[in-house]
Amino acid sequence: MSPLPTQMRDRWKNRADTPPGKGTVYWHILMGGYPEVRTLAQHAQNQLAEFTGLHMTPLEWLHISTLVAGSTDDIAPNQMQDMLISASRSLTDVPPIGVTLGPVLYHPEAIMLGVEPSDALDPALEAARYATKGVIGREGNTTSGPGTWVPHMTLCYSTAQQSASSLINALGHELPICEITVTKLTLVVQWGPERKWNWQPIGTASLAGTTGVAS
Repeated sequence: MSPLPTQMRDRWKNRADTPPGKGTVYWHILMGGYPEVRTLAQHAQNQLAEFTGLHMTPLEWLHISTLVAGSTDDIAPNQMQDMLISASRSLTDVPPIGVTLGPVLYHPEAIMLGVEPSDALDPALEAARYATKGVIGREGNTTSGPGTWVPHMTLCYSTAQQSASSLINALGHELPICEITVTKLTLVVQWGPERKWNWQPIGTASLAGTTGVAS
C-alpha cells in the first residue's frame, strides 16, 4: 500500500456495478460484532467526517475481505452450503487467531486499517480457497489482486478526485491499537451495487473450539 497516494479517485467511476437482483459471493471476516472495532472505526470516520467525496463503510458491515468466490449466476444456494461445510472442516484444527488493527493504509480509492501480523489470517484464506475450488472448480480471487492478499478493513471509499494529503494529515498513520481474536469466516452474498450494502450472510465456518461469537 505504499508509496502514499497524492491523489484520490472515484472508486466507482469506471467500475461496473452488479445489477439489482444479481449477487456476488464473498468470504469475509466480519468485524461489526466486535464493539472495540466499531469504536475504533467510528473514531476514524469522525476524523474524516468534514471531507466530502468519501463513502463510509457502515459499522454493521465492517469486514476483512478474504476471497471473492464468484457470482450467484454460477454458485447455487446448495453449493454455498457445501462450501461452508468444506471450509468448516478445513478450520477444525485451526485455533482462534489473534490479530491487531491499527496502521492506517492509504490507497487512491480507499482508506483502510491494516491487519498485523499480515500472514496470521492465511489459514482462513486457504480454507476459503480450498472450499471454493472444491465445490465450483475455481478458487476465486482476492481483492488485493492476483497472487497477493493484503488483509485490511476498509473505513471508507473515495468517491471523488481530490488531494490525498489533507486526508492523510487528518487521520495520520496510526490509530490506537485494537487487538481482536478472529473466530470465524463468513460466506456473504452482496446483492446489487457494492455501495448499497445489501448484504446477506449465508453462514459461518468456525475456527477450532469456537461457536462464532462475532458476526
